[in-house]
Amino acid sequence: MEKPTLQGEMITLRPIRADDSDAMWLSLDDPEGTRLTGTTEKFTREQIDAWCASRATAEGRYDFAVTANGDDSFRGEIVLNEVDEVVRSANLRLAMGPTYRGRGYGTEAIQLVLGFAFDGIGLHRVELDVLSINARAKSLYENLGFRVEGRKRDAYRDGDGFCDAIIMGILEDEYRAGQLD
Repeated sequence: MEKPTLQGEMITLRPIRADDSDAMWLSLDDPEGTRLTGTTEKFTREQIDAWCASRATAEGRYDFAVTANGDDSFRGEIVLNEVDEVVRSANLRLAMGPTYRGRGYGTEAIQLVLGFAFDGIGLHRVELDVLSINARAKSLYENLGFRVEGRKRDAYRDGDGFCDAIIMGILEDEYRAGQLD
């Protein structure tokens, strides 16, 4: 399965490659980013190298590097994973590097991936988890048409404590209605 490249106004989403491992490794050294995404697992450099190298052939998922138009360097990642072709659903995950947050890259990345999900591979539903401590991300998802569907209490670590995961989803018809606005 050939992984697509998605072109937007500001950004290009391209498949993650082996040579993204340096930037991916650096992104795991971002305390705010790992906290807001609930990343608690510690990875070795070898694991990150192998993971980046394996994305082109990974089944049931699309791992995209967020890059700026005219500059192919890795700024973050957006992933459509757990793709279920029978139920026509998938999970979405976004993580932007610290210097690229709040610049509109994440918004455009999500819009491009949702277009791909609903128009490109014919999904009916896309869901995600957002941590209750990440109000900015929750607001972004709501502005893009995601709706709160539930909550998993104390599902993630937050330092010495815990925080909830808010389950959000968007259906194909909701996405299409948002495109008319």
